[in-house]
Amino acid sequence: MDSRKVAVTIVIATLLFSCKEDIPRSDLSQVDDLPAQIVEGMTVFQFSGGLTDYRVDAPKMERFPNAEVPYDVFPQGIVLRGYNPEGLMETKIRADYAKNIVKEKEEIWEAYGNVVINNYIKGEQIETDTLYWNRLTQRIYTHTFVKLTTPEMFMQGYGMESDDMARNAVIKRPFDSYAIISRDSAEISYIDTANFIGPRLRKPRL
Repeated sequence: MDSRKVAVTIVIATLLFSCKEDIPRSDLSQVDDLPAQIVEGMTVFQFSGGLTDYRVDAPKMERFPNAEVPYDVFPQGIVLRGYNPEGLMETKIRADYAKNIVKEKEEIWEAYGNVVINNYIKGEQIETDTLYWNRLTQRIYTHTFVKLTTPEMFMQGYGMESDDMARNAVIKRPFDSYAIISRDSAEISYIDTANFIGPRLRKPRL
């Protein structure tokens, strides 16, 4: 065989082998790290007996159904509103980031960053950095630092547990708490402005 042909064959084989080595191999394990569904401007309602129980609003939801334990994340924050049997918005929970994990016989919501819980019926506000909600047991809890402000007192400490409407919040390890003394006995300490409708306007005369 011509020595020049042999040299050309070796060069081509070397180039093909080098290109094959340079081709990146796709890592199939990384597929599970990508969301299978993205929802922008999400609003979800949960009803019971024809009445609204909960409303969830989020700018963005990412769904990961192929993970070992399927979950949804809300990377741009979430707002959850809870309504009482009279149809009034009783509770509002806000957070910078949230995650929803659904397992067999269990559903856990995790909220992180500037978590604020308002109970508008009682006029109470809870502030923390991490919150967990077990939807099936209807309990919310945290093990981190938490502040509770009511019309009558201010409490702070570590750890909190309550029903998911924040009607009976209890701080596990309180410290430096104090009562709020009203200066005027005739003063109205709290008004539920979230559900305040105001005076009914008369129908205008034609």
